[in-house]
Amino acid sequence: MEQVKKIVADIKKDELKPIYFLMGEEPYYIDSLANYFEENLLSEEEKGFNQSVLYGRDVSVDDIISSAKRFPMMAKYQLLIVKEAQDLSRTIEKLVKYAENPQPSTILVICYKYKKLDKRKALYKTLNKTCVVFESKPLYENQIPDWISKVLKGKNYSITPKASLLLVEFLGTDLGKINNELEKLQLILPEGSQITPELIEENIGISKDFNNFELQKALGEKDFKKAFRIIDYFSQNPKEHPILQTTAILFSFFTKILKYHSLANHDKGNVAKTLGVNPFFVKDYAVAARNYKMKEVSGIVEKLREVDAKGKGVGANGANTSDLFKEILIKTSMAR
Repeated sequence: MEQVKKIVADIKKDELKPIYFLMGEEPYYIDSLANYFEENLLSEEEKGFNQSVLYGRDVSVDDIISSAKRFPMMAKYQLLIVKEAQDLSRTIEKLVKYAENPQPSTILVICYKYKKLDKRKALYKTLNKTCVVFESKPLYENQIPDWISKVLKGKNYSITPKASLLLVEFLGTDLGKINNELEKLQLILPEGSQITPELIEENIGISKDFNNFELQKALGEKDFKKAFRIIDYFSQNPKEHPILQTTAILFSFFTKILKYHSLANHDKGNVAKTLGVNPFFVKDYAVAARNYKMKEVSGIVEKLREVDAKGKGVGANGANTSDLFKEILIKTSMAR
């Protein structure tokens, strides 16, 4: 995010580079930066003659170079944005000659999503000397809640840790999807509001009571009646709650309990850092570690491996999704 902030700050200060090559597996920041250029670099009067958007599937590198060499009309810059430039991956190195001597009055923004330039080749080396190469890397799942908090803080909102986890569980690590849902909430909530699980359930449709987070918490507390209610709900809604996602989340949860058992220092900060969890949830791992001995946790992890394999069709012997969900509960409750 720091490089994103710098690029935005440079645009505001009119300290621009002739080429911005935006690449990487996470499309959110690539799209966000391209949109920022499109909306903020030129005035409305200047955009008509000096702002163009091309698409990689429709043009060649030669077409891009030809457009980039044009001069602006009654403006300091012309802005040329190339979206879906990954469609030009086979010929993108042809851009190197232009990159060696770019038109200073053209701001060329290239959106090269889901791919990266080969850092050993001439184009990357040339761009890296005098232009901007931005690599948008995907975040790990445990980094997403912190990202959500930072995004909302920048817009004068906040969110509870549980609400962040709900979004991650149901939307995954796709920052674009998460941001879209956050923007919907911001439209209906006044600035300064805190986003809670109740608000998410009411406005996005994600249940605050029947989800994998509540399931792992119930199992950690050995509240098997609550766990059964959640698993029964999952069994009736298998498309919304796929068995493989549940086993993966529980596997991660119990693996972290194993790590907790092995720690000599159970200070909240140390546990949070070692397990890669929000400090708010450390107490859940402490409770689970008290309820399950290390040997029991090892057994549960092994059982979850078996259920995961069955969920993928290995040794399932005709077991349906409902059977597999119940098997998770039975094997957890009977762990020895």
